[in-house]
Amino acid sequence: MNAPQISVFLENRPGRLAHLLQVLAAAEVNMRALSVADSADFGIVRLIVDDPDAAMKAIHAGDMTARITQVLRVEVPDEPGALERAVVEPLAEAGVNIEYMYAYGGRLSETAIVVLKVDDLEKAKQTLA
Repeated sequence: MNAPQISVFLENRPGRLAHLLQVLAAAEVNMRALSVADSADFGIVRLIVDDPDAAMKAIHAGDMTARITQVLRVEVPDEPGALERAVVEPLAEAGVNIEYMYAYGGRLSETAIVVLKVDDLEKAKQTLA
């Protein structure tokens, strides 16, 4: 259920995201999930990758700032209402705050994966187990 997520801080200007992706490709790091959030001057790129250690080495060598955060990966049925029933409501009832989330999918299947940053990882894991 735990997954290391890499957050990369990039200047909000043309070419910075391309540079990050080129650095990861050159290091043969495969992305599993990607989320980009922006502000006026900087953006945060959140990544789930197949090799976090290689990714961090490549990112730092490419003169970018990054950190690893443990997040929760939860598999939910790929059907209407499943996210609310299986994840959001149980965490709310347990008093766990969701700080952000994003979902990703791959091959057609009956499930989807949701990535959550919560304020209490262990309590969230216990609640959703």
